Amino acid sequence: MSNTTYNGWSNYPTWRINLEILGDIQWVEEEIEILNEEMLEEYVENAVFENNGISGHIGLMEDYARAFLANVDYREILESIKDDYELNKD
Repeated sequence: MSNTTYNGWSNYPTWRINLEILGDIQWVEEEIEILNEEMLEEYVENAVFENNGISGHIGLMEDYARAFLANVDYREILESIKDDYELNKD
C-alpha cells in the first residue's frame, strides 16, 4: 500500500484546496460555529466553477476538476480551520 499523504495532509487535493482556496480566509466566530464539511465543499465548488467561461457546457477541464475535488478531505480542512481559529483567537 502506498502512502498518499502530502505536506501533512491526507492527500494532494486536500492540501492544494486548503492552500489555494480556503487557506487565506479569515473565519469569524459565528462562521466557525456553523461551518461544516458540506458548506466548505459548496464554497470550493462555487469558487472553482462560477464564471469559468464554459456557460452550461461541462468540458474536459471541469471533468478533471470535479475528479480532483472528489478526493478532497473536507473534514480534515474543517478540523484545521477550527484548530487554527482556537489557537489564534484573542
